[in-house]
Amino acid sequence: MPQMAPLYWFMLFMFFLLMFIMFNIMNYFNFLPLYPNKFLHSIKKMNSLNWKW
Repeated sequence: MPQMAPLYWFMLFMFFLLMFIMFNIMNYFNFLPLYPNKFLHSIKKMNSLNWKW
């Protein structure tokens, strides 16, 4: 099996690194919360609990 030159290994690494980054970016923007106001509203409800010890 012939050996690959170091530059080819580096280019292969860069290719897979870019594919990994692009995959993560696409997943991040696909699964953003659709209703952020609902999330903020639930936090306000949780903060309104006032325990009297």
